[in-house]
Amino acid sequence: MQVTENKWKLDSNFSPAGDQPKAIQEIVKRLNQGKERQVLMGITGSGKTFTVANIIQSINKPALVLAHNKTLAGQLCNEFKDFFPDNRVQYFISYYDYYQPESYIPSSDTFIEKTAKVNDNIDRLRYATTRSLYEADDVIVVASVSCIYGLGTPELYFKSAIPLKVGEELDQREFLKNLVEIQYGRNDTELLRGLFRVRGEVVDIWQADEERILRIEFFGDEIERLSLVDNITGEVLELLNEVKVFPAKHYMTDDDAVEAAVAQIEKELHERVNEFKHLGKDFEAQRILQRTKYDIEMIKEMGYCSGIENYSRIFEGRPPGSSPQVLIDYYNRRYGEDGWVCYIDESHMTLPQLKAMYNGDRSRKQILIDYGFRLPCAIDNRPLKYNEFNEKVKNIVYISATPGDEEMETCGEAFTELIIRPTGLLDPLLEIKPTKGQIDVLMEEIKAKTEKGEKIIVNTLTKKMAEDLSDYLLDHSVRARYLHSEIKALAGWRDW
Repeated sequence: MQVTENKWKLDSNFSPAGDQPKAIQEIVKRLNQGKERQVLMGITGSGKTFTVANIIQSINKPALVLAHNKTLAGQLCNEFKDFFPDNRVQYFISYYDYYQPESYIPSSDTFIEKTAKVNDNIDRLRYATTRSLYEADDVIVVASVSCIYGLGTPELYFKSAIPLKVGEELDQREFLKNLVEIQYGRNDTELLRGLFRVRGEVVDIWQADEERILRIEFFGDEIERLSLVDNITGEVLELLNEVKVFPAKHYMTDDDAVEAAVAQIEKELHERVNEFKHLGKDFEAQRILQRTKYDIEMIKEMGYCSGIENYSRIFEGRPPGSSPQVLIDYYNRRYGEDGWVCYIDESHMTLPQLKAMYNGDRSRKQILIDYGFRLPCAIDNRPLKYNEFNEKVKNIVYISATPGDEEMETCGEAFTELIIRPTGLLDPLLEIKPTKGQIDVLMEEIKAKTEKGEKIIVNTLTKKMAEDLSDYLLDHSVRARYLHSEIKALAGWRDW
C-alpha cells in the first residue's frame, strides 16, 4: 500500500537551521530515488531527532524508530509526540517489569520456571501500536529491540477484529461467542482489560488497547448505541457510529488451526519421545511426554496454555527454521515493504544488540530441548536473526554521532553529516596534558578558575579515585565533594 495523502503536521516553533536543511533534502532525495541504506551522522546537540521529524513529514511514510533501550525509546517517543501532536505516535517496548525466562542448569540439575511481571500499561500501548498500524497511515512507532521477537500472525490478528456499527443487526449470543474466540474472558463482577461483562442488553468490553470501556447497547438484535465510558465513573465520554473490537491477544488461532496444530504437536512429540528412547534417555522421554501432554489438554480445553508461544511455529504453519512474525511484519502487511522507513537511533549501540539477541536466546532454548523440557519447535520461538531483520526491512536510515564500520560500509556514499548546531554553539577546545604532575596542574587550574568565581568538575576513572581526590583537595583548603552512585543523600552539600 502506498500512502498518498500527506497527513503529517509537524508542530514546532523552530525551522530547520545549520546543517539540517541540507541533511533533510539529501536523505529525502535518496529515499525517493530508492536508496535503501543511508547514514545520518550528527554531533551531540545538532538536532538529529528534529531532522528525522522533518524527514518523516517530507517523505510521507509511516516510521519505525528503533532505540537500544527503554529509556532512550521513552525519550524519543515524548519528543515525537511533541513534534506530531495530531498524528499517531506509539511506544512499543518489552511489557515486562520483571522477567526470568524458563531455563535449565544441567550441572546442578536445576530447572527454573518462567516468572514474569507484566506492566499492564505498557501491554496496552503495544496493542494500541498494532491497532494504529491497521487503522492509520500517519504512524510513528518508537520501539526497543524487543520488537524483533515473535508477535503472532498479522493476517489472522487483523482478520479476527469484529466490526460493529450502530443500527446493524447482530445476534447477541453469537457476538459473545465471537468475543471468547478472540481471547476475551467474561467477568460480570470485575471488569479488567481483556474482559467483558453482560448486563441485560448492555455489553461492556475493556479492549486490550484502551483506557476506556466500550459499551454496546442492544435493542433486541439491533445495535442501538456505541459509546466509550469512563471505567470508574461510568460517564459517557464519546459516542461512536462504528468501531472495531480487536483481539485481546496477539497470538490468535481459530478452531481449524487449533485442531491442525494439536495434531502436529502430537506428531512432533511422538518423534521426540522415540528419539530419546533410541538414545537411552528414558527420563527425558518421560519428561517431555508428561509436559507436552499437559499443554495439549490445556490447548484443547482453553485454546491456550502457559508458554503457548513455544508452539508458535506450529500454530502459524511455518516450516522449521523459518523466521517468526514480528512487529516489522505488521508494517509490511499493512504498507508493503517500500511503504515505510526504519530509523535506527544510536546505531553503533543498537546494531550490536540486534545481532546478539538470537544467539543468547538459542543457547538457552537448546538446553531445554536437549533435556526434555521443550519440543524442538520451541527453538523457532525466537527473535529475528540479523540477516532476517535486514531482509524484512527495506529502507533504513542509521542515526549516530559515531556510526560503526558496518553502517559506513553498507551505505557507501549515502552519508549525511550534521556538524553545525542550529544554536550556533561550538564544541569546547580540548587540551591534552601528560599525566606527570597532573595534580599540580589541576591545582593551578582550580586556583585560576576560583579567582574568577567559577566552579570546576573533575572526572575520575573510579569511585575510589573520586573519594581520594576529594580528601586531598579538602586537605589543601579547596572546598570539594565527591559524587557517585553510592551516595545516598546530598544533605551535606548545604555546608558549602
